Amino acid sequence: MKETEISDLGEFGLIELLTKDFPLRNSSSKKGVGDDAAILEYGDKEVLLTTDLLLEGIHFDLRYVPLKHLGYKAAIVNFSDIYAMNGTPRQITVSIGVSSRFTLEHIEALYSGIRLACDTYGVDLVGGDTSASVTGLVISITCVGEGRQGKTVKRDGARPTDLVCVSGNLGAAYMGLQLLERENRVAAESGNAEFTPEFDGKEYILERQLKPEARKDIVERLDAAGILPTSMMDVSDGLSSELMHICKASHTGCRVYEDKIPIDYQTAIMAEEINMNLVTAALNGGEDYELLFTVPLTDYEKVTSIEDVRVIGYITKPELGCAMITRDEQEIPLKAQGWNAFTGADSATN
Repeated sequence: MKETEISDLGEFGLIELLTKDFPLRNSSSKKGVGDDAAILEYGDKEVLLTTDLLLEGIHFDLRYVPLKHLGYKAAIVNFSDIYAMNGTPRQITVSIGVSSRFTLEHIEALYSGIRLACDTYGVDLVGGDTSASVTGLVISITCVGEGRQGKTVKRDGARPTDLVCVSGNLGAAYMGLQLLERENRVAAESGNAEFTPEFDGKEYILERQLKPEARKDIVERLDAAGILPTSMMDVSDGLSSELMHICKASHTGCRVYEDKIPIDYQTAIMAEEINMNLVTAALNGGEDYELLFTVPLTDYEKVTSIEDVRVIGYITKPELGCAMITRDEQEIPLKAQGWNAFTGADSATN
């Protein structure tokens, strides 16, 4: 029998295959695998649950990622999943595996970043586990959030004519990663222990990679405007991939406009420096942790009045598929070319 490489399936294909024979048996389990967070219902309360695993050498490189920043980011990516369900993060548990090369001071630096994230977003650390590791640093964080009855937003609610919206700008985190990797290579090649990386004028994209923020503010602005998105995700694996997840879950297609995709000036400059297609990076780079969501067409005036939100397209019937309309009005099919944890690569440069 021919054996199948895990990388052939990819992360989401593997999850779907492994979990398809696990039906929900408890009435409190309202939504299981397949969204940014699980939904558990206890009386009139909805509990949101999400978890992330970060492995050294796969998800982060300590040659250029400070441990305090890593701790902050590890917490933020979980908070972002809860906000992507239109909920509020309340508690986290943190489990770590630590190899012998780490000292107490290293771990204290990591936890100082986690503590800063908890202080900033009002989240409690309530438990976890520690273990020895032979593969470097391993971090697993589980976040518990709170949802309001009738207000939790999943991926499967988008409908034809809904507007596709996104917060902030895209591609900056990926360009920050390219900058860090470039300067790390140059430092290694120079052999100079006093090497100073060239970061001037690129502080924004560095921060987007090393210290991202969860868009709590956007969730609050939507609520204040009386808007309940029909579907929502955070942009962790790239705009193209997330749009296709929403369309698959909602049984729809979509159209997004190239000239509507928000891109920061520093992102554009960095893409030019490394000769990378800017729009491809914005579509597929990932780790922006912006919110991608859909709203009814009738909410157009409300949503366009919200600061830092852009309408970038619309939802179509499923038979039309998912595509981007270029500046010269050509339609290009969207492809999920974001991060693949099982190949250790992304396709944003393709």
